[in-house]
Parts: sequence; C-alpha cells; structure tokens
Amino acid sequence: MRALLLAIVVWSASGGVAAAQLVTAPAPELPVTMTRDAAGRVTVRAVRTTAPLRVDGALEEDLYRTVTPISDFVQSEPQPGTLATERTEVWLSFDDDNVYVSVRAFESRPDRMIANEMRRDSNNIIQNENFGIAFDTFYDRRNSLNFNFNPIGGRMDGQNSNEGQYNGDWNPVWTLAVRRNDRGWTAEAAIPFKSLRYRPGREQTWGVQMRRINRWKNELSFLTRIPNGLGSNGIARTSAGATLIGLEAPARSGNLELKPYATSNVTTDLAGTPRLRNAFGKDAGFDVKYGITQNLTSDFTLNTDFAQVEADEQQVNLTRFSLFFPEKREFFLENQGLFNFGGASNSNVNNNNTQGIGNNSGGDMPILFYSRRIGLDRGQQVPMEGGGRLTGRVGAFTIGAASVQSGDVSTAGIPGANFSVVRLRRDIFRRSAIGAIATRRSASALHPGSGETYGVDGSFAFFQNLTMNAHWARTQTPAVRGDADSYRGQVSYNADRYGFQAEHLAVGDHFMPDAGFVRRNNLRKEYVFARFSPRPARLRAIRKFGYETSLTYIESRAGQLESRAASGEFNIEFQTSDRVEIAYVDAYEFLPVAFPIARDVTIPAGGYAFGTFRAQLTIGQQRKASGNWFVERGQFYGGDRTAVGYSGARVKLNAHLAVEPGVSINRVTLPFGDFTTSLLSARTTYTITPLMFLSGLVQYNSSTSSVSTNVRMRWEYQPGSELFVVYNDSRDTAPGGFPALQSRALVVKINRLFRF
Repeated sequence: MRALLLAIVVWSASGGVAAAQLVTAPAPELPVTMTRDAAGRVTVRAVRTTAPLRVDGALEEDLYRTVTPISDFVQSEPQPGTLATERTEVWLSFDDDNVYVSVRAFESRPDRMIANEMRRDSNNIIQNENFGIAFDTFYDRRNSLNFNFNPIGGRMDGQNSNEGQYNGDWNPVWTLAVRRNDRGWTAEAAIPFKSLRYRPGREQTWGVQMRRINRWKNELSFLTRIPNGLGSNGIARTSAGATLIGLEAPARSGNLELKPYATSNVTTDLAGTPRLRNAFGKDAGFDVKYGITQNLTSDFTLNTDFAQVEADEQQVNLTRFSLFFPEKREFFLENQGLFNFGGASNSNVNNNNTQGIGNNSGGDMPILFYSRRIGLDRGQQVPMEGGGRLTGRVGAFTIGAASVQSGDVSTAGIPGANFSVVRLRRDIFRRSAIGAIATRRSASALHPGSGETYGVDGSFAFFQNLTMNAHWARTQTPAVRGDADSYRGQVSYNADRYGFQAEHLAVGDHFMPDAGFVRRNNLRKEYVFARFSPRPARLRAIRKFGYETSLTYIESRAGQLESRAASGEFNIEFQTSDRVEIAYVDAYEFLPVAFPIARDVTIPAGGYAFGTFRAQLTIGQQRKASGNWFVERGQFYGGDRTAVGYSGARVKLNAHLAVEPGVSINRVTLPFGDFTTSLLSARTTYTITPLMFLSGLVQYNSSTSSVSTNVRMRWEYQPGSELFVVYNDSRDTAPGGFPALQSRALVVKINRLFRF
C-alpha cells in the first residue's frame, strides 16, 4: 500500500499530472453565448435578465429573440463524436434571485416522443425524452448538482460526487414549466441561488454540462465531447464539462431555512412490548438549515421523524453475510457523498449477492460511516432526539461533520447513543483527492463503551479512464483485541473498448466500525476483471458486443481459502437498448461454521463447489413493458439451485399510472433438505401531477413468512413544503389461512418550509 501511494506521488511530482490549470475556449461576446475551440473545449455565457422570467415554458420573452442560444450538441451514442441528429437550444440567464435554464428541444417526429413519467425523482425519467444539466458550482471539475426534466413535467435532481457517486435523494427547491408543440418541446426552470452552494464572491465561474436524450432513437448527446462508452453517466464526468462565465451571485443575505413539522398517527403493534392496538400518537419537531457562508452549511434537527420515508424493498439472502440497504432519510441525504470513503458509496452499494458465490469488486469494501446505523439497534427502531451537521468547502478542502443523538428504548434495554463523524478531503492535481475520516459511537449494542474508527484514503484519476483508490483504516472497540485494520489498493481502467480492474483488499477479523457497515471481515481478497467491448461496424442493429471475465480469490487472514470464483460472460447491447447476457461462474466456498440457510435447513461446515449458468434478457425501459428476465441453474452447497426472476420491471399504462412487478423464485435441493424461496412484489404509482402522487408497494417474502404493504401519498403543496399520508401493514403468513396482522399504522405528516 505504501509503495502504491509513493509511486503515485512520485509520478505526479515528476510531471505526470500538472496542477489544476484549467484551459478554456475564448469567452463569448453577446449576443453570442457559446464558443468552441479547435480542441473541443467550450465556454458559455449566462445573461443577466432585466426582469424575472415568467416560468411558463412558452419562451416568449425578448431574451429568446435577441440572444443566440447554446447549441451544437455532440453525440456519445450511437455515433460518438458526431453532431446530434435533433437540434437543442439552451439559454442560461439569471437575476438577483434565480438561475434560469431555458430549453427548446426540436423533434423531427414529435409523435414518437416517449414521455410517460411524471413522478418527481423517478429514475424512469431518464428513460423518457429528457434534458439534463449539471452545475459544477465550485468549479472543482469533480462534483456537480444535477437537474433533469422531461416534456410532461417529470423532474429529478441529485448530487454527483467525485465524478460518479450519485445521490438522487437530494431535493432542492426549484420550479419548472414545460410545453409541447408540433416541433418538439420547450421548458423553463428557475433554480434559486439559495438552493445552491458556491464559492464566495459576486462574479462566479462554474462548470456546466448539458445532456439531451432522444429515447425513441436511443440517442445521447452532450454539450461537450465526453469519453466514449460512458452513456448517460457522461453527465457525471464533470472534468469534461464546459466553462460557464458571466454569472453574478447575489450579495450574501440571511440564508436561513426553517422547516417545522407536525404528525399524527394511529398504531397497532401486536408483536411489540408492550402490545399496542389502535394507539393514538402525535408529535412535532423541526429542521433548520443555515448558510454560514455561501459554501458552508449547517443543519440541525430536533425530535426527528421519518414516518414518510418509503419502505425498503425486501431481498432474499442465501449467503452467510449481511445485506445492505441504502439510506432514504432526508436529513442524511444532502451531501451524503462527502462521507464516502475509499471509493465505496454510502447510497447504493451493490454487495448483495444472493448466491454466495462470486461478487463484484466493490461489494466487500467496508463502509466506515453508514448512517442507517443511527436509529436502529438490535433490529429495533429507536427514536432520534436530534443532531447537527456541517458540510461544505473551504478552499481546496471539503469538510463534513455530524453528531446525532438517539434515544433509549427502556422496554428493550437499549440505551441512547451518540454517533459522530468527521470527514476531510483535500483536492490535489486535476481530479484527485486525499482525505481522512473519524467516527465514534458512544454506546454499542455489542460492546459497552464507545467504538471508534479512523482512516485515511486517496482517489487518483489520470488521463481520461485510469483511476486508483487506496485506503487504510482501524477500529477501536472496548474489550476487543486482535486484528482491527483494513487496507485496500485498486486500479481501474474503464474505456469504451477495453476495461480492466485489479484490487487487493484486507479486512481484519476484529475490524468492526460501530458506526459503519462491513459485509464480511477476516479476509484477504484478490480480484481481477477484464472486458473487451467492440462496436461492430457492419451490424447496424447491434451497438456493442461484450466479453467479460473475472477472478475472485478470498482467504482468511490465517491463509484458509474461503471463496474463489472465476466467471465469463458474453453480452450483446442492441441499438434499441435491449440487452442479452449469458454467463457462467465456476466457484468454491468454504464454510468455517454451519449456518442456517432456511427454516429447518442448515448447511454443515466444509468446502463446496459451485457451477452456475445464467441467462438474462433486458428489455429497454422506453418500452411499454420493460425489465430484466433471468434464469439461473447450477450446483449449490452440494445440491442444486434453479432461480427465475423478473426485476427492474415496469409496465407503463399511461403518463399517470405505472405498475412495477417483481418476482424472484429460488428452488433449492440439498442433501440436508429442500426449500423454495419466493419474493413477490408490486409497486403501483399514480401520479396526479408532477408534485403529487400516490404509491403502493405490496411485498410477499416466503423466507420471513410475511406480507407487507406500504401506501404513500405525497403532495408538495408549495415549493419545499409537503403533506404525507402513509399507511403501513405487516402480516404473518406462517399460521395458514388469511395472514395474521402483526402491525399496522396510519400516519399523517405535514411540514412547511420558511426561507429567510
């Protein structure tokens, strides 16, 4: 590890990467708002308006007749580097309160436009015709704030950290209006300066990237040329964006947001202690956000309530390791990527391998700060009394600090606990950073006293496609002695035609971050992955072929082989975005101790060989019915397993109504017993307007013998202020007959945003 870091520093100091000297195209002079130089670098200008724009989507103001729009988008798919086949015109303007984004999107066949998603923050908006813009407000060429919208008013927003770690649960206040016509569609968006964080000073220079998706053509285009193969994620390659000049930020004034809430509920809990039946409850609290400076923000919460949070999607676990569930609570979501450590993401880690054989390279990476530990102890929900956060930037440093106090649950013997974290990152070179983190939990469910974790990490990006990640961390837990270190070195090359990754990861047998998440400890892991993805020149229906292979080798710190997996995959990506995959995995798994895999079925300790075949068909989400159909068949712990499923599914009935079914069935035959797991789900969403929807999620899980229902109504009755009505129901299917009620709750919550 030390040798790797030393090599990086020496290579950089010798001229491998210069300091961040940003070269841009010449500044455009009005009425022109865009220049592009011979190297493809782009500079665009924002225009001050003489009066606030009327945000109605009509594009009727003088601005659109007197100022030349930003245009000439460049394809990334299907013909990288060529001009987009449909013209897009964009105006960026501002006044003392807002930044305005105005778009005229031409369509040669407006009757073929795909626009059937209105729900805010739905990922399916990207599967529609849509426009996206990313603002690099600190002009650091690595982080951005993203805004996307489609022709019927569906919109989504999020934060992009470190050129690829995306948090889609950030919800700033902004307004949008769209219109369709016989030449395409138009849109106007007003983003308040108060919703953004940026560097001090009146005259601002930002980075900016724009993306247009013509879904009916499956064509992606960007304002600037991006590296081939990034697809829609090219908007996250902040360093490839244009330079935005001309903005003048308002003089700093009071930047205070107060958001009080009130909630009322009726609860039945027949499995708890004490038992409740139709118990009435009420509560109140508030959140406060204060901008200390234009780029440093503090957040405070008192008597925090998360009754409106969407229920987790259940998972089937056929391994001996823990499952990961992403954070969904609003207080923890803004600037969540700031607390990412060592290249692992807090928001969407793909480390849930249901087979117990082979897993992706990032799945075993420890997460040092996992905010879902807060408010949950021994599998039981505990109240949050309050907390505070400080996030933002000071020069080249990114700073994050948080402290949250949870309450006690005397009936379960769970004491209150304080969770604290401090994170510091320092930008170096053009796209690299080094950092440190420290966490503390004052009381642990497993050990008395406080548990502490600290570590240092570095992420290094060279050229367009080469990245390296490294970290070292240690935990300190009272009454625990032993190997409590973790370290990692990873190198990755991810280009359009070729890809490669190599990793070495070590996690001590006593590495236990009390405020974090570790899927498995006591390991030394070697991982190698290679990919070849040619684009056939003569097969117009096929965009890419893919040939992939990987090798995973995991042993305990004592040298005992525990996991080995060698995989090979062939896939075809069609121009329509449909995809076919065929894969085979040859693996070995050693169980040091027996573990129960299902009711009345326990797998003895020992070594087991696996050979698994998988076939998958992905139907593009622009179709009326989309999703992933898959089948798996192979050896499984001395027996065999057959799995079929339908995931990521969506059936679009119209722009307002959609159903998302899910099916996962595993039939397992073992020498120790046979069992079948079934996970069935259906999410139905009715979007009344882009700011009001009703959603219901019903899930049946045979592994837990449960049926759960979550129904949510959300209405943003004014920007930033919401009304929620939530119904939750959990039932036990084990006794037979109609599922017996375990718990039920009806919650009404209202909040109101005040900005000063």
